[in-house]
Amino acid sequence: MRINFFSEEVSYTLKHKRLIRTWLSRLFFEEGVQVDTINYIFCSDHYLYAINVQYLQHETLTDTITFSYNSDNEDVIGDVYISYDRVKENARELRIAAIDEVHRLLVHGALHLCGYNDKTDEEKMIMTQKEDHYLLLFSALVQ
Repeated sequence: MRINFFSEEVSYTLKHKRLIRTWLSRLFFEEGVQVDTINYIFCSDHYLYAINVQYLQHETLTDTITFSYNSDNEDVIGDVYISYDRVKENARELRIAAIDEVHRLLVHGALHLCGYNDKTDEEKMIMTQKEDHYLLLFSALVQ
């Protein structure tokens, strides 16, 4: 399992990468998902907006977009794009630390790669419950 972190058009470096890889590996293990490679790319609003328009035909800002490249019954290969501009804005609006929002989006993207969606109210509720569960798991790992 490879979990990589990159940045495009922003100078953001994720701290505690080893711990975060362990945490995300536990998530995939608990979800019964085999992973080949996942790339997390921290980027600007501009960068993610262009991806949103080009590949999803959505002309809106978003905090994260996840792409899965594997076929059924193959180990997961995917890219999770996270707008660090949206991270900061979301954190400001929610009155939380930016790193807490980063962690939520890391989990959110991982859950999409596990097959969870968030289009309907029921799907959003399940996704939020899963996010909360794995964020608590991270808190336990940190202590």
